[in-house]
Amino acid sequence: MDSYVSGSVAPPLSQSHGAELGTLREAIAKLESVHDQKGTQLTGRIIHLCHYLPIVSSLQRAPPAPPSPPKTPPTEAVELSTPKASAASLPSDKKFQWHLTARRGHTAMHSGIRSLSATHKQVIVAYTGDIHAHRPSPPEIVGGGGAAPGVETISPDSLSAEEKKELEAQMADYSDPEWEKAGLENPITYVPVWLDDKTARGHYDGYCKTTLWPLFHYLLWQDVATEIQSHEAEFNAYSEANLKYAEKLFEVYQPGDLIWIQDYHLLLAPKYFRNLAPDAHIGLFVHTPFPSSEVFRCLPKRKEILDGMLGANLVCFQTYSYGRHFASSCIRVCGYESAMGGSGVDVSGQVVEIMHCPVGVDAGRVQIDCQRPGIKPKVDALRSLYQGKKIIIGRDKLDVVKGVVQKLKAFEKLLLDFPQWRGNVVLIQVTSPALTDSPKLERQVSELVAHINGEYGSLDFIPVHHYHQHIKKDEFYALLSVADLALITPLRDGMNTTSMEFVLCQQEVSKGAGQLAQDLQASARAPSPIVMSEFMGISNAMSGGALQINPWNLGDVAASIHRGLTMSDEEKWGRHRTLYEAVTTHTSHTWAAVLVKSLLEKINSENSAHQTPCLDRAKMGELYEKAKKRLFMFDYDGTLTPIVKTPSAATPSKGTLRALEKLSEDPKNVVYIISGRDGGFLDQHLGYLKRVGFSAEHGCFVKEPGHSGTGGEWTNLTKTFDMSWILEVKDIFEYYTERTPGSFIELKNASITWHYRASDPDWGSFQCKQCLDLLQTNLVPKRPIEVLVGKKNLEVRPIAINKGEIVKRLLYTNPDAEWVFCAGDDKTDEDMFRALCQLRPSVVESQEVIMQPPISASLTVSPSATPPKLEPVRLTISPDAVFSTAVGLPTKKTLAVWHEQSPRDIVHAMLELVGEGGESSHSTLPPKDGDALEAAIAAAAKEEAPATEEKPKL
Repeated sequence: MDSYVSGSVAPPLSQSHGAELGTLREAIAKLESVHDQKGTQLTGRIIHLCHYLPIVSSLQRAPPAPPSPPKTPPTEAVELSTPKASAASLPSDKKFQWHLTARRGHTAMHSGIRSLSATHKQVIVAYTGDIHAHRPSPPEIVGGGGAAPGVETISPDSLSAEEKKELEAQMADYSDPEWEKAGLENPITYVPVWLDDKTARGHYDGYCKTTLWPLFHYLLWQDVATEIQSHEAEFNAYSEANLKYAEKLFEVYQPGDLIWIQDYHLLLAPKYFRNLAPDAHIGLFVHTPFPSSEVFRCLPKRKEILDGMLGANLVCFQTYSYGRHFASSCIRVCGYESAMGGSGVDVSGQVVEIMHCPVGVDAGRVQIDCQRPGIKPKVDALRSLYQGKKIIIGRDKLDVVKGVVQKLKAFEKLLLDFPQWRGNVVLIQVTSPALTDSPKLERQVSELVAHINGEYGSLDFIPVHHYHQHIKKDEFYALLSVADLALITPLRDGMNTTSMEFVLCQQEVSKGAGQLAQDLQASARAPSPIVMSEFMGISNAMSGGALQINPWNLGDVAASIHRGLTMSDEEKWGRHRTLYEAVTTHTSHTWAAVLVKSLLEKINSENSAHQTPCLDRAKMGELYEKAKKRLFMFDYDGTLTPIVKTPSAATPSKGTLRALEKLSEDPKNVVYIISGRDGGFLDQHLGYLKRVGFSAEHGCFVKEPGHSGTGGEWTNLTKTFDMSWILEVKDIFEYYTERTPGSFIELKNASITWHYRASDPDWGSFQCKQCLDLLQTNLVPKRPIEVLVGKKNLEVRPIAINKGEIVKRLLYTNPDAEWVFCAGDDKTDEDMFRALCQLRPSVVESQEVIMQPPISASLTVSPSATPPKLEPVRLTISPDAVFSTAVGLPTKKTLAVWHEQSPRDIVHAMLELVGEGGESSHSTLPPKDGDALEAAIAAAAKEEAPATEEKPKL
């Protein structure tokens, strides 16, 4: 998580929130200024894609005209009084009228979004929620976009185009009352997403509530449903709804907007929107917990969900552990590779960063609400009612994961183990109705309450007071203010605002008159402690001050309650200081600012992959002729020769050898082959090319051009490295080789590879994922190594050596090169393209590039008492003359700038440069989609089958 604290000395507690927010806003402004100087397109606008709008829409329609009765004979005239028009009736010239009011729920999220209006224009794109039939008094709305029981709703399917258009117009002009109170500069624009009834119900009431929500809270479906759920139908509704969200977002999107997608309702939206806007800057924040990979893999559509989430540039969670679970799921379920030291996932060259940042509350607003005049009379009444008794407060939704049952059982355990509290402590438990009814849970809670009151109560004393209802804000804050202890016991929770609001209320009460003092010791009443579950998203941030418990351990919870009720004032103050600093530092405002800052830091980073156009051979040839010095860098397998089942059979074709010979004969050219192969293989098949340089084993060994041919001197760049880890990796690879028929181990001088090309594809892929997870989890954190997932292989190598380091070395030793060509086909070659990213126009901007000595350059210096000092060099190359080229489909995500579809195309392009190209291979491989294109590439590869009979005699 990004640190919110600037400097080594924390600001005063009462000022920390404002100071930190100011620091973050300055950092955001600085990042935007840097992007502006680089020419990066930014609109200064943030679009939030949320489940539902913070607006309740009520439709008032004119009543239908009564049917005309049949004519009756004339009678005596009777004077009738015309009824006066009701104040709520429609104007005579209108058929309908919309009424918009604020919606309750997700206060912290919307508070954070609203705070960004101080510096940015914003748009919220979201579902309308239930449309209500208008009535004079606004309905009570609960979270989730649904209506309270008894509220009449109108189906969106019944709305006319005119009614929808009018609502969209009114929402565009809607002014948030909270925004007006805050006096923020930029208004928020609201854009509704229209979903038909079937899709909306299948999306939220179906897949979200019966599949994803239970799973993310470590509940499987049999724990929350009475019958088997239809996952397929519900997932289709979920997918369709996410697609409609993405399409509506695309309607309002402008290149340069920052996109933040909120929560588990929209996990497929990042990928859907990425397909519409490939270069968009997308962040995804998951407010719920994220389960371990062993639980998540139970989800039938697990890969679809993960791939949807990985459409974002940045995925953020409430805690570090949730992010770690997500990364593990991506590795184990999808087989993707870990990146950025475990804080990212590599998806075909696109590195998706993972971070965590807990959501806070609007501390300033809560502190003001705590001083509302209606609270003090309620506090006095509660103190009078429970005079002489300790008061424990609990407030939760009546959901299985909120731990209400465990809380009641722990309270009973307290009365059993500590009998001195019988008659001297009361538990006031408020449970607001859940979004879905749970009669079984309600009955269980009611029976527990009755049991405890019957066992430990009397005629004049009731130990548990249970209120199953929504309570007003004044009543809620009065309970938090009067409490001697807060008891919060969720079994799993993404965010819990009650704990933070309790800390802020206790700060106000401890001052007596609601005035914040600089010296906390000036109060006569110490703030009350809090006992909270360790399974909450906010638990890490509050660990220093709260009494954290495992809600399943009833004895531990009871002991912690006893400790909190008997705690000394000095300890209460010490814990409260820590909690208050955490709550006023990690607020909803700083949370929103951190998200914006983090997404800005991802823009134009070297890890941002993209789709590429076909190599512009005409431009390449024109610049080639003008350059005085040229640098060629080729991968071998999959680039100069097709991938084959048996690695030893991948020998170079006649065309490949001819192209390398002609290129290396030109004194202006410096040609290198940078391969994962060992030096023996390269010597055997290409060693006679004396003017070609080689790098073997992904950069571990180097042989310079002008060598003496086969058996010439190789420089070992890993000579000083600790290579003892190879034996540990070999043991793991042998374990999987025994269990994967057709697989084998290739042991090189400085790396080790496990191949499964000849294995059953499905079983080999599964075993690769298992092996990768084992290496990433148990070995990578302890050893200086990295794991690479190649094409049907898994390789482990030293962390400081890779193909990218060799590219940097070649650029450093050839600073006068005016033209560069670099080609590769798999993930290991992305290191080469990443090294060349520093030469892109968006980075260079016609400024000279000063290159520092790379690690690989220093490793080539012979050990001596006084090694020569390596100095920075100035590169003379123009960014337009760098041709980084990926081999593969045009839709492949890569850090390269161009692409060619097959090794044959790469060889043909090189022959064209030396005047031997003949007919362009582009005409024989026209762009196609899907299987047809892959078949065409395979056919081209077959034409260039390895020509073992033409292997030169060495």
